[in-house]
Amino acid sequence: MSEKSVKEKLSLIHGFLQADVQNQLSELEAKLRCEELSEERYLAKVKALLHQELSAENGAAAPLGPAANGCSRNGAYGSDEDSERAGANGEDDRKGSRSPLLTRSLIVFPTESPASSRVTRSSGRQPTILSMLSKGSVQQQGWGLRLLYRVGAEGLDGPSRACRLFGLLLTLPFASPSRNKMRRGLELRAKKGEEEGDASWCLFDTAPALHPFVFPSFTPRLEMKDELTLIKTPPPAKVSSFSSIPALHWVLGLFLTLPNLFQTTPPKCIDCRQYLDDPDLKFFQGDPDDALEEPEMLTDERLSLFDANEDGFESYEDLPQHKVTSFSVYDKRGHLCPFDTGLIERNIELYFSGAVKPIYDDNPCLDGGVRAKKLGPINAWWITGFDGGEKALIGFTTAFADYILMEPSEEYAPIFALMQEKIYMSKIVVEFLQNNRDVSYEDLLNKIETTVPPAGLNFNRFTEDSLLRHAQFVVEQVESYDEAGDSDEPPVLITPCMRDLIKLAGVTLGKRRAVRRQAIRHPTKIDKDKGPTKATTTRLVYLIFDTFFSEQIEKDEKEDDKENAMKRRRCGVCEVCQQPECGKCKACQNMVKFGGSGRSKQACLQRRLVCPNLAVREADEDEEVDDNIPEMPSPKKMLQGRKKKQNKSRISWVGEPIKSDGKKDYYQRVCIDLETLEVGDCVSVSPDDPTKPLYLARVTAMWEDSSGQMFHAHWFCPGSDTVLGATSDPLELFLVDECEDMQLSYIHGKVNVIYKAPSENWFMEGGLDMEIKMVEDDGRTYFYQMWYDQEYARFESPPKTQPTEDNKYKFCMSCTRLDEVRHKEIPKVAEPLEEGDGKMFYAVATKNGVQYRVGDGVYLLPEAFSFSMKPASPAKRPKKEAVDEELHPEHYRKYSEYIKGSNLDAPDPFRVGRIKEIFCHLRSNGKPNEADIKLLICKFYRPENTHKSMKGSYHADINLLYWSDEETTVDFRAVQGRCTVVYGEDLTESIQDYSAGGLDRFYFLEAYNAKTKSFEDPPNHARNSGTKGKGKGKGKGESSEQEPPELKLPKLRTLDVFSGCGGLSEGFHQAGVSETLWAIEMWEPAAQAFRLNNPGTTVFTEDCNVLLKLVMSGEKTNSLGQKLPQKGDVEMLCGGPPCQGFSGMNRFNSRTYSKFKNSLVVSFLSYCDYYRPRFFLLENVRNFVSFKRSMVLKLTLRCLVRMGYQCTFGVLQAGQYGVAQTRRRAIVLAAAPGEKLPMFPEPLHVFAPRACQLSVVVDDKKFVSNITRTYSGPFRTITVRDTMSDLPEIRNGASALEISYNGEPQSWFQRQIRGSQYQPILRDHICKDMSALVAARMRHIPLAPGSDWRDLPNIEVRLSDGTTTRKLRYTHHEKKNGRSSSGALRGVCSCAEGKPCDPADRQFNTLIPWCLPHTGNRHNHWAGLYGRLEWDGFFSTTVTNPEPMGKQGRVLHPEQHRVVSVRECARSQGFPDTYRLFGNILDKHRQVSAGSSPSPAPWWSRSPMLKPFPYGSGRECGAAAARQSHWAGDQDLKIIQFQPPAMGRDTSH
Repeated sequence: MSEKSVKEKLSLIHGFLQADVQNQLSELEAKLRCEELSEERYLAKVKALLHQELSAENGAAAPLGPAANGCSRNGAYGSDEDSERAGANGEDDRKGSRSPLLTRSLIVFPTESPASSRVTRSSGRQPTILSMLSKGSVQQQGWGLRLLYRVGAEGLDGPSRACRLFGLLLTLPFASPSRNKMRRGLELRAKKGEEEGDASWCLFDTAPALHPFVFPSFTPRLEMKDELTLIKTPPPAKVSSFSSIPALHWVLGLFLTLPNLFQTTPPKCIDCRQYLDDPDLKFFQGDPDDALEEPEMLTDERLSLFDANEDGFESYEDLPQHKVTSFSVYDKRGHLCPFDTGLIERNIELYFSGAVKPIYDDNPCLDGGVRAKKLGPINAWWITGFDGGEKALIGFTTAFADYILMEPSEEYAPIFALMQEKIYMSKIVVEFLQNNRDVSYEDLLNKIETTVPPAGLNFNRFTEDSLLRHAQFVVEQVESYDEAGDSDEPPVLITPCMRDLIKLAGVTLGKRRAVRRQAIRHPTKIDKDKGPTKATTTRLVYLIFDTFFSEQIEKDEKEDDKENAMKRRRCGVCEVCQQPECGKCKACQNMVKFGGSGRSKQACLQRRLVCPNLAVREADEDEEVDDNIPEMPSPKKMLQGRKKKQNKSRISWVGEPIKSDGKKDYYQRVCIDLETLEVGDCVSVSPDDPTKPLYLARVTAMWEDSSGQMFHAHWFCPGSDTVLGATSDPLELFLVDECEDMQLSYIHGKVNVIYKAPSENWFMEGGLDMEIKMVEDDGRTYFYQMWYDQEYARFESPPKTQPTEDNKYKFCMSCTRLDEVRHKEIPKVAEPLEEGDGKMFYAVATKNGVQYRVGDGVYLLPEAFSFSMKPASPAKRPKKEAVDEELHPEHYRKYSEYIKGSNLDAPDPFRVGRIKEIFCHLRSNGKPNEADIKLLICKFYRPENTHKSMKGSYHADINLLYWSDEETTVDFRAVQGRCTVVYGEDLTESIQDYSAGGLDRFYFLEAYNAKTKSFEDPPNHARNSGTKGKGKGKGKGESSEQEPPELKLPKLRTLDVFSGCGGLSEGFHQAGVSETLWAIEMWEPAAQAFRLNNPGTTVFTEDCNVLLKLVMSGEKTNSLGQKLPQKGDVEMLCGGPPCQGFSGMNRFNSRTYSKFKNSLVVSFLSYCDYYRPRFFLLENVRNFVSFKRSMVLKLTLRCLVRMGYQCTFGVLQAGQYGVAQTRRRAIVLAAAPGEKLPMFPEPLHVFAPRACQLSVVVDDKKFVSNITRTYSGPFRTITVRDTMSDLPEIRNGASALEISYNGEPQSWFQRQIRGSQYQPILRDHICKDMSALVAARMRHIPLAPGSDWRDLPNIEVRLSDGTTTRKLRYTHHEKKNGRSSSGALRGVCSCAEGKPCDPADRQFNTLIPWCLPHTGNRHNHWAGLYGRLEWDGFFSTTVTNPEPMGKQGRVLHPEQHRVVSVRECARSQGFPDTYRLFGNILDKHRQVSAGSSPSPAPWWSRSPMLKPFPYGSGRECGAAAARQSHWAGDQDLKIIQFQPPAMGRDTSH
């Protein structure tokens, strides 16, 4: 049977029918097309004809008895009358045994076998299928089977319910003798057409290896007592008899099971590539009788272009243009098909019919039109643009004319509607991204979903499904737009939004497009929305950027030339890379091969386009953050103890030794190469490797001993060795705590290193015209301003440590400071009490500068001790149960146990104890071993440590403990910090005030007895010891712990730039150290929200560059009369300038330099330079520290250092500071000269370790912040349940802005977030209204933890809009994942087989989104999309627009079928319930989130930041401001640390 015959329903049967029967079938099909026959009558006639012919071929007219074939009891229908009778009544009137469910007949035909021998009835008993399979004769001889079986309707409880079923089962011989191919088993190709109330044909094409050892699950059906006999005769001989299967279940099993077991790619039309069994496949209904052929139609007088003279037509130079209405497009087989899927480009012949009208006729009705048939074939289709309107003008070109399309025919309207949809959607996308290049995928989706389609189009709304459906076309239009755009503009294709769309939809970039395919042409230039103005910069900031970039651009352009020469900038696959040189442009004409001189060395203009694959890949790589990059070790200056042969003739001491210390004679001066040096001078030192630059050091001591003439070098660190790297000033040095003894012979010469101290008028010097150079470059002169911490990347004012008279001759600041640190780290005991039992008892132990006294509370690591109460086994996920892979075909992708958003691997919080004794064991000599300090600890239970387990901690205060009489001895080195634990009844204030009044505060009200599992009153000694030692010699650390509430820290006058709705300022307000007097926010809804919550703040709703320009020009007010802050007014500057504009900026050239220097980061730095605030805080996404090889971070720090600011940076995790959300943020802190640079606050809560990778690698060096609590913390993690379990239930699309709480808060977090004042009204508990399809998907996501799209069932679902979804079809073999356990296919696109993507494979309106299995293998199976939050887990980073298929992923409520509400997102950020938001629901989501810059203004900033960050930093800033101290060691830095904010601040005014 030919391959072609398998493609069509009837032609598949023609292969084994007689010629006259084939002719009769063809006549019937023709009558059906001409509508002379109804489909019902057509099927009846075909059925009768086939039964008559098949029965004759098999000798049905001959007398048949049990001896012949054993089918007399079942019979075979030999006539159409019999067939109709049995089919209608569901039973046969003949005598004999029948199935109670249905009647059936099975006719067997042989197929050709190259090695088969003739088997006749005289050969003895006929072999059965079972016997032949067991003997392997089918495999060995290559036998095939043709089975025609008939099943009555009443017993079929399968997919073809309510209809009679006819099937043709074709089993073909193997094409290869390979047994491996045989083991692939029975492969099925099914084509099923179904008409309600009538019969259907089911055509199966199978292979013959039905061997039980191949498919064990099929064995029971083969081992029936009733056997199918096999007649083997070579064709074309007739078969004289037939056999049947009286076993009902064998037939049903064969029909119902095999399609799933042995699935293959369903047949497609070889022309239009549509599935032949697709119920939506439609045929062209034919042309009316008066329709004209194209040449004849073009001469019709109604078109007024030609007369009947053909010469006139041929002499016409340009093709005539007409319009066509009521059109249909179809292939040569009559299938209605789209014309925009690449068929025309692949030279597939497509035709169209309709009514042709004159070009001037705008009326789409049929009046005045000429009916035309089979116009074409279509040579090209094109779009002329929108002509300023909203409807695209689409046209066809044939060999005779151009036709502009008007209205489609009724039958073609659904297909053409998709074309209109994709064209209009591409217009929306291009225009939206041209104006808003930094938007996210969620923002684009919002734009699509909120755009109302223009009137006259055949659809009423855009959805995400339609965006994904047309993604390939949309991206191609964006590529075309980029190709036609200005070369100085960055391509739209590499914007974050487009890259996300490309990944999600699996778009193929750089697809070769035929010349005939034209992109959308925009006849008029799209006016860009007004964006931020050119950056207003101070001269200092401008010069730093300009100086750096002028050098960097030249360097990078040279590197680009090398890379271009080596052709590294192209993928070599896409259309752009394969574009040949045109030979016509100026560049080509200058090439030698085209006869030119070859001097210009420019690429062909056609080949200068950016390779789209490489551009997108580089943009993606540029934003990726690898937390596991191995860092390179810090460069060592010299090798310790390295000796160098000395030339004593060039070195001589000057004067006598000033001090003799043992074997060392110290000198004040030395002469080296006729140059005199003395202690305190700076020198250059020769490295061992002459290719390396000279090292610079200060000589702090010189002596002579047995090693020779020596000096002690206190090293300077060049700026290039700091985090600044290449951005640093080549003449600037930094003090570091690094020193070394060296031989004097290493000294190369004397240099001059100048300390540039800040001027007394430093605060008022901002914005002045000043030179960037600090010193003249004479080759020997350098300068320094700062001390640099190489581990934490902290730039601080130089230490003020001064030498004493006794150690002037050998004083080294580095040695002194390192000794202090080492001394501080050594544990020590003090104030001995008594001796007994071989121990010495003490009152005090000290470690890291912190004193611990008897009675103090301490933190210990979780493994320090265990409890008598055995802990409940951690909540484990239930074991995976067997999944029905037919119902859940994507569940196999969930092979990983890890679920993002789960707290299963979160560590336990610190153990808390109270010191009962401090002691050291006595040595044998009677002296205490003070190197081994021990503590006797009284254990405290947390609620989760009791028998109540985690459920007990959920309702309890997070700082509640239970006293116990259990004691344990621990090593003092295991102590992680000190805390305060008091008996609640002893407090003179409320527990709430006590908890909010300081750091690390716990309380207890009861004791816990683990043996009896009961709670009791605590003993008297427990109550009294809580205050023991309070305020009595606890040292600096303890006394300061009690001071913050009494300090009355001055509130810093603050300017918040890019303020959003005020989240950053709110954190500082709650810290009690800030008063935001001014805020700048360009986006009106966010500015209004800021005003609602901060009525005393002046909020400027305008461009920050305009405001700075006004202030710098001396203006006191803006155009609205608002007073502008002046120099000296601003004490703290905070903000989060957007920096997404740098995306795709991989090389520094003139264009990217322009983009960089006009960015809002530069504007923000200019604000800092002009106002010179005491403190500066920049908050941004974690990637801020990695953007463009950390160039953004480096230049930010470089500017701050040059201004004179002390500064540092770090990455913090919000989940460690009291919210149920993973959110890593980059923080840059700066303090003015004379202030104390704050330390980053220590984490308070344990959190998932995977989300706590906070180190930063810059130039292969790893940097960490000062945070020491990297493994555990004082409190347990906050969960989704803690955050929102008290909120009332709402439905998808809930829009009531105010509702009642309907209940009390249930957790500690909820009590804090609601506030201390009674608030009966809950605001903004509203959620997005998702489309009907998305809502159905959400309903079918299970409630189990970790559920996401991979758990969706593959079923048809009736949607709320009345439509019905389709089942997702698996049509290809998946090379990577193979087949399912039942043998079903897993691929949804030809790319699964390693072939190029086929647009015809795309499926839509399915419950399982087609795009996810299509691209899942490349993107971690899209884990988390359509994912539910886990009650005991945490939120992903909140984005501006919660979308189930967006970046955030898990946005579905744990139990309700909807996305998270605005209020739930606000709580996940830490916003109090009283915090007011403004605008529509998407405005409010944007205000709450800290996502990328959305429309309408891409510069409005990532508005709020999580409160815990500014709160902790604010306390540090406030404490530093209050102290006004200089270097005083770590104890000063830790006076004020972070604590949970009192989130009850009422902002409802």
